[in-house]
Amino acid sequence: MKVMIDLCVVPLGVGVSVSEYVTACQRIFQEAGLSHQMHAYGTNVEGGWDEVFAAVKRCHEVLHEMGAPRITSSMRIGTRTDRDQSMADKVSSVEEKLSGEA
Repeated sequence: MKVMIDLCVVPLGVGVSVSEYVTACQRIFQEAGLSHQMHAYGTNVEGGWDEVFAAVKRCHEVLHEMGAPRITSSMRIGTRTDRDQSMADKVSSVEEKLSGEA
C-alpha cells in the first residue's frame, strides 16, 4: 500500500539547533529512495507503507546514535485506494486553482 506522511521529528536534550538531526533524517529518506519534501516544520514523505515506516524508525535510531537522549515525533498519515496521487499532484491541484483566480 502506498502512503503519504507528514512527519515532524524533534530530538530533545540536544540544544536549540536541530539542523544536524534534520539533515540526518533527510539523508535516510534519500538513501531509502523515498520521495520526500522538507518544509519549515517537518517533511512530507511518500512511498510504500513498509519502506516509509522503516525510514521513520531509522530516523529515530540514527538520532539516538547521534546522542539525542529523547525524541518526540508527530505524524499525519494518508492512504488512498481510489487512484494514484503523489505529493506533487496534490500541490499542483491547488496551484492550478489559485492561478485561475483573478
